[in-house]
Amino acid sequence: MRPPPPPSAAKRQRKEEKKREKRSRKEDESDNRVKEEDDHVDKRTSNSATTTQASATVSAAVDSTNSGLRGEQVEQTKRNVTEIDPDNVITLKGHQSEVFSCAWNPVVSSLLASGSGDATARLWQVPENKDDVSEPMVLNHLPNLNDNKDVTTLDWNPSGSLLVTGSYDGQARIWTQRGELRFVMAQHKGPIFSLKWNMRGDLVLSGSADTTTVVWDPETGEMKQQFESHTLAILDVDWMDNTTFASCSSDKTIYVCRVGMKTPLKKWIGHEDEVNAVRWDPSGQYLASCSDDMTTKIWSMDSDTPVQEIKGHNLQIYTLQWAPYSQRDSVNNSPRILATASFDATVRIWDALEGTCLHVLRNHTEAVYSISFSPDARLLASGSFDELLNVWDTKDGTVIKTFRANGGIFEVHFNRNGDKLAACTSNKQVVILNHMNSLLG
Repeated sequence: MRPPPPPSAAKRQRKEEKKREKRSRKEDESDNRVKEEDDHVDKRTSNSATTTQASATVSAAVDSTNSGLRGEQVEQTKRNVTEIDPDNVITLKGHQSEVFSCAWNPVVSSLLASGSGDATARLWQVPENKDDVSEPMVLNHLPNLNDNKDVTTLDWNPSGSLLVTGSYDGQARIWTQRGELRFVMAQHKGPIFSLKWNMRGDLVLSGSADTTTVVWDPETGEMKQQFESHTLAILDVDWMDNTTFASCSSDKTIYVCRVGMKTPLKKWIGHEDEVNAVRWDPSGQYLASCSDDMTTKIWSMDSDTPVQEIKGHNLQIYTLQWAPYSQRDSVNNSPRILATASFDATVRIWDALEGTCLHVLRNHTEAVYSISFSPDARLLASGSFDELLNVWDTKDGTVIKTFRANGGIFEVHFNRNGDKLAACTSNKQVVILNHMNSLLG
């Protein structure tokens, strides 16, 4: 039996509760609006899927009109083609509670950090062979300022030498790659939901349920500036450049602020419900935001209104990710590709500036909490509380590999080389899939 959503996963718990409250009302309101677009995308996806047997089986398996013997044959074939044998997966065990977050070191491609509800983060040296797993370094986050022990978020600095972690009790900590605690940074009065290094690695940004963002100096552990623009919990933050960042909130707004300035550069209003995530595209030109209002919006510093509004999901959108965008892409004026993940159990891939849905990825049965592009943007991983980890071909939208974890999946993350994929679960484990960059040949 699948475990229920962990009560201590603060942000996700809030979303699960909102999902249950809103499901019946919003599904009725949105079904008619998205039906025409869904039918169009489904038809195009179905046509392209006939090119290979694997693609055809995936398309058929998610087509609700298939039934009886044909449906059983399709599902069996799909399992044979795509399901990953547990014997080929490395399982990292040691956490004593749910594992909420994970992040690969940006320099040492085999070094993984994980954060859990057991008041620890752990640093794992991930081997190629499951028999060679060694004991992790344990980063103890006690004592706590309250009874909740969750390590809610973590991020490596660009050089991979320092790890910052955020906790439900509002404290942030900076650790060395060797697991040594450098600073405890206590300013927030509520859970930290998001924590990011800037590109230069000389500032840390945190966003909290206490409605504030704080910029920290990682050399001293001291606060440089606290921003108090929002009126409700801050759910995500992201740097545009080394001194400019965006924050989003349950108050339905997005602010763009700059270190050293008291007044925000932008206040973007447009979402009709709380804004769950914000991400600047790789060029820093466009900000994507997603919301419980079931829309994604694209913003530019040149405009006070969205330059694009993207509709298609029929429940809340929890997270989004831009595909990596190279200099060659820029020269060729390639589309800006964006992926969104929703409580409607789908992932969608978009041409963000055109607002065009390229693929609807259907192989989950519950809310999709996390997505991650491979460094070359050819693969997209998705994790859900249905316990499925899916790996998709971004070119044609077909599922290539699936793995059923022994617990709901909170976060998925490709490493810098694209050869390892990590997923952290509600069952106290982190699972590793190796050799991912060989899937497409």
